[in-house]
Amino acid sequence: MDLLNVMIQEKPVVIFSKSSCCMSHSIKSLIRGFGANPTVYELDRIPNGQQIEGALVQLGFRQSVPAVFIGQRLVGNERQVMSLHVQNQLVPLLIQAGAIWI
Repeated sequence: MDLLNVMIQEKPVVIFSKSSCCMSHSIKSLIRGFGANPTVYELDRIPNGQQIEGALVQLGFRQSVPAVFIGQRLVGNERQVMSLHVQNQLVPLLIQAGAIWI
């Protein structure tokens, strides 16, 4: 858990992803579409990816990616992010986190 905290610290949007995951790609595209520049960790391409994936599973992720943090707070996976978007809550959250400006 401490490793995750270090990785998300002081970053408005962090996405833990895998390069082959189509849902991760969709969520990254959605968030970038609003003008945000998320920090993306591709777990299949970084040395400690399995360790991070294990920490995400401990947080309750059955499938570890995508895992989205906005404003150092765990938002969830693609379903939670899309739910926020449909409810018009995603953009205000990105603004509040300092990820985008209007």
